[in-house]
Amino acid sequence: MRRRATEFRRPSRRRIPGWIWLLLLISVTAGMVLFFFQHRQDQVATPVQENILDAEEEMRATLNFTQELLSSNSFARQLAEQMTLAKAYLVIAKEHDNLQFAWELSSRIRNCQLLLAQAAAGKVITQKEAGPIITQLAQLIYKAQDSHYDISTIIDTLRSHVLALEERANSAIVQSAEFGRLATEVVSKSLHCVSIKLTEEWFRNPAHQRLSEEVRNSPRLVDNNLYHFCIFSDNVLATSVVINSTVSNADHPQQLVFHVVTDEVNYWAMTTWFLGNDFGGCTIEVRSIEELSWLNASYSPLVKQMVQDGSKGSIGEMKYKNMIFGLLLKHLHFYIPQIQPLLEKVVFLDDDVVVQKDLTALYSVELHGNVIGAVETCLEAFHRFYKYINFSNPIIGSKFDPQTCGWAFGMNIIDLIAWRKSNITAKYHYWLEQNADKTLWKAGTLPPGLLTFYGLMEPLDRRWHVLGLGYDSDIDDRLIESAAVLHYNGNLKPWLKLAIRRYKHLWERYINFSHPLIRDCIVR
Repeated sequence: MRRRATEFRRPSRRRIPGWIWLLLLISVTAGMVLFFFQHRQDQVATPVQENILDAEEEMRATLNFTQELLSSNSFARQLAEQMTLAKAYLVIAKEHDNLQFAWELSSRIRNCQLLLAQAAAGKVITQKEAGPIITQLAQLIYKAQDSHYDISTIIDTLRSHVLALEERANSAIVQSAEFGRLATEVVSKSLHCVSIKLTEEWFRNPAHQRLSEEVRNSPRLVDNNLYHFCIFSDNVLATSVVINSTVSNADHPQQLVFHVVTDEVNYWAMTTWFLGNDFGGCTIEVRSIEELSWLNASYSPLVKQMVQDGSKGSIGEMKYKNMIFGLLLKHLHFYIPQIQPLLEKVVFLDDDVVVQKDLTALYSVELHGNVIGAVETCLEAFHRFYKYINFSNPIIGSKFDPQTCGWAFGMNIIDLIAWRKSNITAKYHYWLEQNADKTLWKAGTLPPGLLTFYGLMEPLDRRWHVLGLGYDSDIDDRLIESAAVLHYNGNLKPWLKLAIRRYKHLWERYINFSHPLIRDCIVR
């Protein structure tokens, strides 16, 4: 058989190369993987999108309700305004003993509140729903106005209610401050225990009286080459912390002399404690305020005023006596030159301070002829003169600048020579007499101090005296660390259970809790 010519032959079948098959397989696999992941992502995204849509819908509903309340022709706004007016009439109706009418108002107000609550949830208020309530409230409001509950009556009634609420709020503030003050003055069981046990020890050991007389006759008490500190307190433990912290941080504690004045009740306990414990070789003199016989009504306007107030009261003689001594201790720093007539310079310390640096450096501070050195407290605006003193009084307004910076007692260097030269105590007495009617200032020792030492105070570096540990829980740690003296001024004293926990250890580290008496009386 003859073969066909080449041009008439059937073309041979070509085979697809293997690399093309491989490329197709990879493409199909990648497509399936992408389809699988896209499907999963759609499933996850759907609930999220639904949540977002729900949140947006809720926000739109809230905005719609707010806009509806602001709209002048909306049912929600009409209901809200009528309900407010109805509440005012409800108060007046109750005051006039119109209880039936008050009940009707209350019922309509509740219906109005329910409908407004539904509107706030996103439901649209229709005329069919709002109409009856608006009509009923309008009828009751008209009835109230017809009963002579006019607008002027409403205004007067509401004004009286506002004034009554303000009076109650002010009374609560005063009451709170008084309770806080009482909390700081009430002696805790532990402090009372310490005082009782020390007093028992005084009468049990006759040697204490002999040692006390030796200290009182020491020439160190009037040696102006030593460093003298004055503390006036009826708190044995607090005074001990002040002295122990001062001595512990002094380079030469043997050169320190402490002059403590306390009341008659705590005198034996205070004396026994400081005679029975070593405080770095320093000298500690304890005196009773009763020994200051010159501090009487004929000399001090403060004592005179207290005697007059006591004669009007009905409290017992002993209680009244203790109250006078407690108040006098707070004012005793105005009589330091009379208590220490032979000294030239002293440092005054409150009993609620803790010393962290050597205070003998205070004696080198230049006072530039001023009487007292103190840390100013006017970093905040409310610590200026006008916040402490009544400048509406012409005596004050003509002599003092209300924007003058205030300062603090509690840690002060005092030049007693300049004090006597300026007759500071007489100025203090003058201002006490001017304030006999309590119109210049209400209470406290700082206001008369600001007036008495006006123009005679030398500002000290702020680090000498950091205040606020008795009320401010947010004092900067760096400021506390750099402070020479920490002052627990305020109601939250460190020896009380209500003390600020953050600062309590700074005070407690100067108490020897291993001492038998402290261990028996104080529970940490």
